[in-house]
Order: sequence, then C-alpha cells, then structure tokens
Amino acid sequence: MNTLRRLIVVQADQLDRNGPLLSDIDPARDAVWMAETVNQPAGGAPHQQRLVLYWSAMRHLRDALRQQGVAAYYHAADAGPGAALTDTTLPGQLAEDLAALGPASVVMMEAGDWSLEQALLECIEPLDVALEWHRDRHFMASREAFQEWASNRKSLTMEYFYRSMRKRHDVLMDGGQPRGGAWNFDKDNRAAFGAGGPGDLPGHPVFEPDATTQAVIALVAERYGHFPGRAADFDQPVTPAQAETALDDFIRHRLPAFGTWQDAIWVGEPLLYHARLSTSLNLHLLDPRRCLARAEAALDAGAAPINAVEGFVRQILGWREFIRGVYWLRMPGYAELNALDHQAELPAFFWDGQTDMACVADAMAALLRHGYAHHIQRLMVLGLFAQLYGVHPYRFHEWHAALYLDAADWVSLPNALGMSQFGDGGVVGTKPYCASGAYIDRMSNACSQCRFNPREAVGETACPFTTLYWDFLDRHEAQLAGNRRLQFQFRNLQRKSEDQRAAIRAQAESLRSRMGAEHDPATKG
Repeated sequence: MNTLRRLIVVQADQLDRNGPLLSDIDPARDAVWMAETVNQPAGGAPHQQRLVLYWSAMRHLRDALRQQGVAAYYHAADAGPGAALTDTTLPGQLAEDLAALGPASVVMMEAGDWSLEQALLECIEPLDVALEWHRDRHFMASREAFQEWASNRKSLTMEYFYRSMRKRHDVLMDGGQPRGGAWNFDKDNRAAFGAGGPGDLPGHPVFEPDATTQAVIALVAERYGHFPGRAADFDQPVTPAQAETALDDFIRHRLPAFGTWQDAIWVGEPLLYHARLSTSLNLHLLDPRRCLARAEAALDAGAAPINAVEGFVRQILGWREFIRGVYWLRMPGYAELNALDHQAELPAFFWDGQTDMACVADAMAALLRHGYAHHIQRLMVLGLFAQLYGVHPYRFHEWHAALYLDAADWVSLPNALGMSQFGDGGVVGTKPYCASGAYIDRMSNACSQCRFNPREAVGETACPFTTLYWDFLDRHEAQLAGNRRLQFQFRNLQRKSEDQRAAIRAQAESLRSRMGAEHDPATKG
C-alpha cells in the first residue's frame, strides 16, 4: 500500500523553510523532491559561483530536512556519470520520479521562471496525481494584486506602485503621510566621491565554506572549471542564519551611508556601501519583511538617516515587487520584445573582462570575482555599453542571468531587457538610459585611469561610450526624438553637422567591426 501522501517539489529559488511548501510537512507521509540544474546561454556559460550558491544552499536545506526525518529525493550534479539536469530536462525527470513514487498529490509553488512553471505544470497534467498549488507568499504583492493595480492604467509607473505598497503595508508611514515629508529621497542619493575617494570602508562579511559548500566548490571546479569566475572565491550566505547575519551587518555598518553613495563608483571597490543581500532574498533565504523592519527600526533609533532607509525600502518594497509584477503581467510575450531592433551579439569582453575601457574592465573584474556588481555598474556601465553597441536585448538578459549570482528570470528579464536595454519600448522605463562617457566620468574615477577621453567621440583616444552614444541617437532619431525626456540630448545631436555625424558613424562602425570579430569564435586561436 502506497503511504506517500504528498511529494513536495522545491525549486532552487524556493528555499524558505517556513514558507507554504514546507510549513506543514508531515515526515511520516510527505517527501521533498529537489534537483540541481545547470544551463548554458548562447555564447557563454554560467558563473562558477552561481552553481556553488544554488547547489550549496539546496544541499543545506536537503540535509536539514533529512535531520528532521523528512525523506528528500534529491538529484545531485555529482550523483551519476552525467552532468546536472537542465531546466528543459528537469520536468522530464520529475515526471519519471512521480510515476515511480506514486504520491497521492504533488505540491508546487509559483515559480520564478514562466517557461519552467509551464513545463512543470505540463509534465504532471497527464499523470493521475492531484496538484496542490501555492502562491509564493515571500513576495508582498501577489500576481493577482499587481494585475489589479495595473488594470486600466495607460502606463506602469513604479513610483505610484511603490506609494501604494507603502500604504498597504504601513512601511515608512506617519499616519497617511510618508515619513520625512516625501515619498522619495532619490535626489539626495546621487552623490559622487570626491578626488579622495570613499576613504575607509566597512568590510563585508565573509562566510567561510563548510564541508557541504567545500564539496560543491570542488565539484564545480573539477567539472565546470572552464566556466567564468572561480568557484574557490565563493563566500556568500547559503543558510537562513547566514543571511540574517549578512542583513545585521549591513544595517549596522553600511546602511547609514548607503543612500548618499548608492550611485557612486570607485575603481577597485565594487561593494562600497551596498547590501549584497539580493542572493539571499532571491533564493528565499531571507524574508523581505525582515529587511524592511530592520531598516525602519534603524531609522527609529536614529542609527540611519531617512534618505538611506527610504532608498533601501524603495529597492525592496518598490522596485523588486514592481519588476516581478511586470514580468508576470507581460509574459510570455515580454521575452520577445525588441523595440529598438538591436541584433548584435555581446562583445567577448562581457565574458572574459579583457578590454582597455577602464570602467568596463573594473566592472567585469568585480563581476568575475564576486558574481556581483551594484546597480549603477549594471545599468550605466555594462548595460549602457550593450545598449549603445546594439546588443540584442534577450542576449543581454541571458548574459545577465548567467553571470550574476542574484539573477532569476523574473528579475533579470524586466531589468535587463526592459530597464537596461529599452527592449520593451517603455514598459519599465519611460526612456532609454543612454549617456556618454561624461556620466561615467562624473560618477567615478575610472576615466582618469583610462586611455580614452570621455569628451571625444572620434579619433584615436575617443571614448567608445561617447562615440556609441552619439551614434545611438543618430540611428534612433526618427524613433526616439519625440520622447520628451530625450529632448535635451536630441537638441545637442541636431547641433552637429552632417560631416560630424558621418565621422561618428564611421568610428562606431569600426568599433563594432573590431569587437564583433573578437566575439566570433572562428577568429580565436
């Protein structure tokens, strides 16, 4: 007689031990199913530390469940002679195991990837098994709540959604009014470091790998050592207790200065005052409500100013929830959007970091070392270059999802394809985030260490950002000149003579030809 009541499917980013999947588990009658996966995007491979993060965090949950007497059917990447599963083979493996185990019901929760969710649902549809489906309560706005908010709106504006979330969850509110007298203190959060730089910075916590993590590091280094990054550099939280330690460290040591300097860049200092909590949040090791409560408590205690606390709250309660809402509102068609008709592949330095552009080399060095770069490096260095260059927006999303440890489809696609590349034509942002090298010069010290001049668009020392910026405006003038937020840029473009424009086009074409040849594997030794 079959005694397995429920088989609970826990996906790699659903590791909340108190969430709807595991909160009422009965060790005598229920079992958990998990599987390690590895996926390679076109033109590259995932960061080694990304594999370490997911697999180590999953194995820690598996071991904790087994210690509680819960049966855990677990497909490990090193369990057999083959490689780990992929997202395309995972549903087939689940269907095979369901047929063998014969549970009365299978338990699943909303996924973070539209395609994977559809594939999982399709794999159990023909089977004689009941489905117990759960909403992901980790997020503070359900898919249905966001859809209701978005209904009958001509455009989706994050600021208005953010205000509604503040009111609904009573975060940074003073009665019916925002604390500090304003909803948004972003104008106070754009400072650049002076010539002396950031000075002494608080260290970030380092989580020494235990035996479980060390085993995963060894596996990844042996089997996937040709992937970007180094598994041995991994030092991220992989348990809820470690994630709580990381949060505590941020609140105490970096939150007070976070707001003022959150947009600043300094060569050789990739972490600065940033929290680096997104991996723990996106794997559900850390509850966003806990982050909000700790930040507001710091404000109450006078330990952090309003601009820092509001900026942190806006990222979690505003932007994070908004991005997820857009993803589920617009999928699956959203992934196919390419409003600017960009078709280029990523230049090779997006994978190996080999470039003489100082700002890009610095951002890529941080990404390869940590699997992380803060939002300005993502948007206004690496993302900006890809957009000006003309990279296909979905290719950029695939790259982003492969190299950043905190990337998931729901967060990467609207941020990378939409916000960064303007592939959605204005769903997430009202204009392309396009800028010349002058922006990077203003916000960082990179240009003083670079052979290129951010003020020059043509010639031997012309900054590629500046060249491609003017070329971007020139190429898209007919499509974008009517955007009211780009009027200043296009007026400046129109002041250039046709000879100047032609010279910029020629320089941009030369850049693309050289970088495109570097990308082509056929041209490599």
